[in-house]
Amino acid sequence: MLHLAFGLVAIGIVYVALVETLFKKSKCKGTTEMTGKTVIITGGNTGIGKATAMDLAGRGARVILACRNQRKAETAIRDIEKVTGSTDVVYVHLDLSSLKSVRSFAETILKTESNLDLLINNAGLVADGRTEDGFGIEFGVNHLGHFLLTYLLLDKLKERSGARVITLSSLAHRWGKIDFDTLAASKDLGSGRYSWQFFQAYCNSKLCNVLFTHELAKRLKGTNVTCYSVHPGIVKTELSRHVSLWQKVFIEPVAWLLFLDPQTGAQTTLHCALQEGIEALSGRYFSCCAVQDVSAKARDDAVAKKLWEVSKRLCGLS
Repeated sequence: MLHLAFGLVAIGIVYVALVETLFKKSKCKGTTEMTGKTVIITGGNTGIGKATAMDLAGRGARVILACRNQRKAETAIRDIEKVTGSTDVVYVHLDLSSLKSVRSFAETILKTESNLDLLINNAGLVADGRTEDGFGIEFGVNHLGHFLLTYLLLDKLKERSGARVITLSSLAHRWGKIDFDTLAASKDLGSGRYSWQFFQAYCNSKLCNVLFTHELAKRLKGTNVTCYSVHPGIVKTELSRHVSLWQKVFIEPVAWLLFLDPQTGAQTTLHCALQEGIEALSGRYFSCCAVQDVSAKARDDAVAKKLWEVSKRLCGLS
């Protein structure tokens, strides 16, 4: 009986420790006025993206849901309109696994939108496979599609004072690595069909997100635009919808006990979107609504610059 009591106490201590560290909650306190501002959110029809869209629409922003699934987008728009009363939430098709689709989306935005104040590169996935252009799906969607999208919309963003680019990364970037030889040989930063292999590829893509933001900030110096990368927390979303059944059996109970809900997971994104006075922190990595230090590999100037140039070439920009 004593052993059981000690065991329960130990479990309780571990649970509290996890809740206060890996699964810590935070709250955005930014109060920036959003009326008259236009926001693009990739993957805005579900999870963190939808929660972000809900909040920003409620503050008066024009919100563009940039996503692949029209049915889910229309359902999300109805939900957002019902909760916020907004009538300025729209869907524009975007498939990040197709560079052609990214170009088409950007062309539509440049033709139809008078201004763009906030680009939130939110969409992401953990999966195996290839994009339409032959890239590894995680590298292609999580990094390359967002790289091209941002690149094509930068001039539009520069027209607006205080415009921002927010890219969702992950704590998983800590385990990422960038192997340019592998990328050149396979159009991917990872290979193999085992779960741990495409999780490693996910980590690699999330490191790309941090390095992309690091380099983007350098290129935006002297403009009206700032940028930030974000770890939203460990959130219960559809991110892992492509994993196997046995993994879901393991993940679901843990998710129910510990993972953050999407609204809580959206808080750091909202902080970077709404908090005044963080412009000097452009290029930095945020978690729990605060700037965080990253390892040397996540702020390596040479690797970040090379990733930018390689990404440009892969997108047909150079």
